[in-house]
Amino acid sequence: MRQYRYELLLTALILHLYIGIFVFDLTFYQKILWPINMIVLGIASIGIFLKAGKNRKMVKNTLAFAVIILPIALSTIAFVPHLMTIVSGVYAIFFIYIFIEVLKFLFKPSFGNMDVISAAACGFFLIIEICTFLMQAIFYEDRTALFNVSSSHNSSTFMDLVYFASQTVTTVGFGDIVPASHNAKLIVSLLGVLSQLYAVLLVGILIGKFSSLHQSKE
Repeated sequence: MRQYRYELLLTALILHLYIGIFVFDLTFYQKILWPINMIVLGIASIGIFLKAGKNRKMVKNTLAFAVIILPIALSTIAFVPHLMTIVSGVYAIFFIYIFIEVLKFLFKPSFGNMDVISAAACGFFLIIEICTFLMQAIFYEDRTALFNVSSSHNSSTFMDLVYFASQTVTTVGFGDIVPASHNAKLIVSLLGVLSQLYAVLLVGILIGKFSSLHQSKE
């Protein structure tokens, strides 16, 4: 797992975000695919923390347990107030924690290799995950915070927000889904700026690492 840890995480992230392309039964997606996706993500994230300290591993394992159990238990704890806001917040924290670990690896002084490229791609998709669940937390607290997001089913809400987050991070901005409340507007703006900052830093990191590799060969 250690050898392909970033490739595994990258695959798990892409499946989690975009497997809905092939799914038309939203209930099946929520009850079956969502828990499976989170189990796969939990397993895939293990390799990222192999060299982490005991406390960091404990925090990661606690968060991973929560994001796996929550979708499974969702139908039995539906009575909990602000449940989907809580779920979205836990997911956002989980992905932020992994993103920080990926950044630590990218900033380590080492040569460029496939791990660096895969980790860089993981960082990009992790930003989309974070953006998606932060927006989802806001939406479930205030359905008017985002305009034109489906609220007919939890799965359709998630897919709409993946679409919106992908637009925000890539700065495409079709304009069919837009933030309406002031806090949603500011968070979307901040995430857009941070994603561009990540892209700029990433270019510098990759150039530096592969330049060092070229120089070492000479």
